[in-house]
Amino acid sequence: MQQGALYIGLMSGTSMDGIDAVLARIHDRQVQVQAHACADFDPALRAELLALNSAGGTDELHRAALAANSLARSCGALVRRLLAQEGLAAEHITAIGAHGQTVRHQPGMHDGTGYTLQLNNPALLAEETGIDVVADFRSRDVAAGGQGAPLVPAFHAALFSRPHEAVAVLNLGGIANLSLLPPGEDHGTPVRGFDCGPANALLDHWAQRHLGQAYDAQGAWAAGGKVDTELLALCLQEPYFALPLPKSTGRDLFHAQWLDARLAQLQVAPGPQDVQATLAELTARSCAEALLRHAPQSQALLVCGGGARNADLMDRLRRLLPATPPEPTDAHGLPAQQVEATAFAWLAHLCLSRVAGNLPAVTGARGLRVLGALHPR
Repeated sequence: MQQGALYIGLMSGTSMDGIDAVLARIHDRQVQVQAHACADFDPALRAELLALNSAGGTDELHRAALAANSLARSCGALVRRLLAQEGLAAEHITAIGAHGQTVRHQPGMHDGTGYTLQLNNPALLAEETGIDVVADFRSRDVAAGGQGAPLVPAFHAALFSRPHEAVAVLNLGGIANLSLLPPGEDHGTPVRGFDCGPANALLDHWAQRHLGQAYDAQGAWAAGGKVDTELLALCLQEPYFALPLPKSTGRDLFHAQWLDARLAQLQVAPGPQDVQATLAELTARSCAEALLRHAPQSQALLVCGGGARNADLMDRLRRLLPATPPEPTDAHGLPAQQVEATAFAWLAHLCLSRVAGNLPAVTGARGLRVLGALHPR
């Protein structure tokens, strides 16, 4: 793709493990990723972001503002590193699409009480980088009665749709979400998408609590455990799994206390490794059941996000979905770890072009809306 403008997409997801940045050339709805960089969160910032996900504590407004500033500076440093890596100057970049860090997600439907909150300081990021910043992508959809999530199905459709096959794209971040793409030739069936339930959020929490590690590398610890069927059954009774579409969720529901409440109901407590195996099975089972319930006709399942690198989790999905074995998106145009950041570069392009970025069939919004707010450099 020779034409097009350069954008940078930034994403720090529900896993809260760090920031991904991509440099992408975008023309119309075509996307070509040219570079990728990532940075781990400073441990103190990560701890504060996790704390701000939970109600309580003192001086939350002050702490949230400081965390947003710290996040913006971390993003700015990563952008400067990416530009230096590629030998580019700020003036070569049309805009940055900066998602920010979700700390609360309570969309509510059609009653005016919903909101979604991503900590960010896009004005500071523009100051740090000298580049226009597009941010706050979710609020407009929520204002229009939508869930504000997931926003990636439109991008998945642009990138991964096939002319004659129904394709499902599973993002395994902190939360798992599915995009259901009808064959490209089927203009009468809308793209659909929704959050399935927990993915890395609970797995990482349990690994940090019992291993002192940020995550269970390759799912090796989970693979050596045994699924506790009683705990799994209790987890699968969560009403969210049976809700109709549209729906979205986050750490507001699937958090440490959610897990502890179910562990407390067991008469015999499983060992920590068996809990990890059960959480991996919960993620795989809830994703597989969601796909079979909503799109059993899918002929391919592409997986992105950090969970695509979890060998144990991918093996569990293969056992549950033998007809559509999961494949990382790497072999289909974009490495799994780069998909979400690229999506927000693409959404920034749509915003500047005044093109709608949401899909009402996905979010439940009253109609198409241009997403994002511009903060000029």
